[in-house]
Amino acid sequence: MPARPGVPELFDISPLVSRRIGVFPGDTPFSRDELMWIASGDPLDLSRISTTVHVGAHADAPSHYRLGGAAIHERPLELYFGDCQVIDAAVGRGQRIRPADLAAAVEAPRVLLRTGTFPDPDRWNQDFASLSAELVAFLHDRGVRLVGIDTPSIDLQPDKALESHNAVADRDMAVLEGLALAAVPPGRYTLAAFPLKLEGADAAPVRAVLIRNAGSDVD
Repeated sequence: MPARPGVPELFDISPLVSRRIGVFPGDTPFSRDELMWIASGDPLDLSRISTTVHVGAHADAPSHYRLGGAAIHERPLELYFGDCQVIDAAVGRGQRIRPADLAAAVEAPRVLLRTGTFPDPDRWNQDFASLSAELVAFLHDRGVRLVGIDTPSIDLQPDKALESHNAVADRDMAVLEGLALAAVPPGRYTLAAFPLKLEGADAAPVRAVLIRNAGSDVD
């Protein structure tokens, strides 16, 4: 539905977190246990959750991939808010994105890449696309401070050397993974994707939202 005049249009780019959502093989799936339940006569509903901090849309902390790196509660909030660009990446499954694969010139300090290679967060496919170290360097040279992707990782699933994570760490860039970008037109937005303030954590879930004001540049 189009935004009303003068009212920003919001795009929720976070997948639904449920018991169905996929997580990396061997990681902790999402579960929610009901401790109290109004329907059973309790005065209120009360529940607890258990899951990996890398569930759904999430922000990686440098401590996830670099010894001595900052934990997620130590990351500056301004990294996750502000001018942002969604760019299509012409890349196949199981491939790394190169600069030549970008469908538009980089114009914003935060770039979210839409690959379409992880189409259903509830159905894990291990052949999703990822960044390349070459692309990370290319983005950084153009002033990009945050890079996000619509797959579970900026590296390919089989990659144990973490090529792209290390390239990001060398440049102190911020990372968003697991975004839902299928319904978002390429173009410029304001990004709001603040990670939970989890002390010492190597990542944190985010409620990632793109904000488009009337007259914003979208394709």
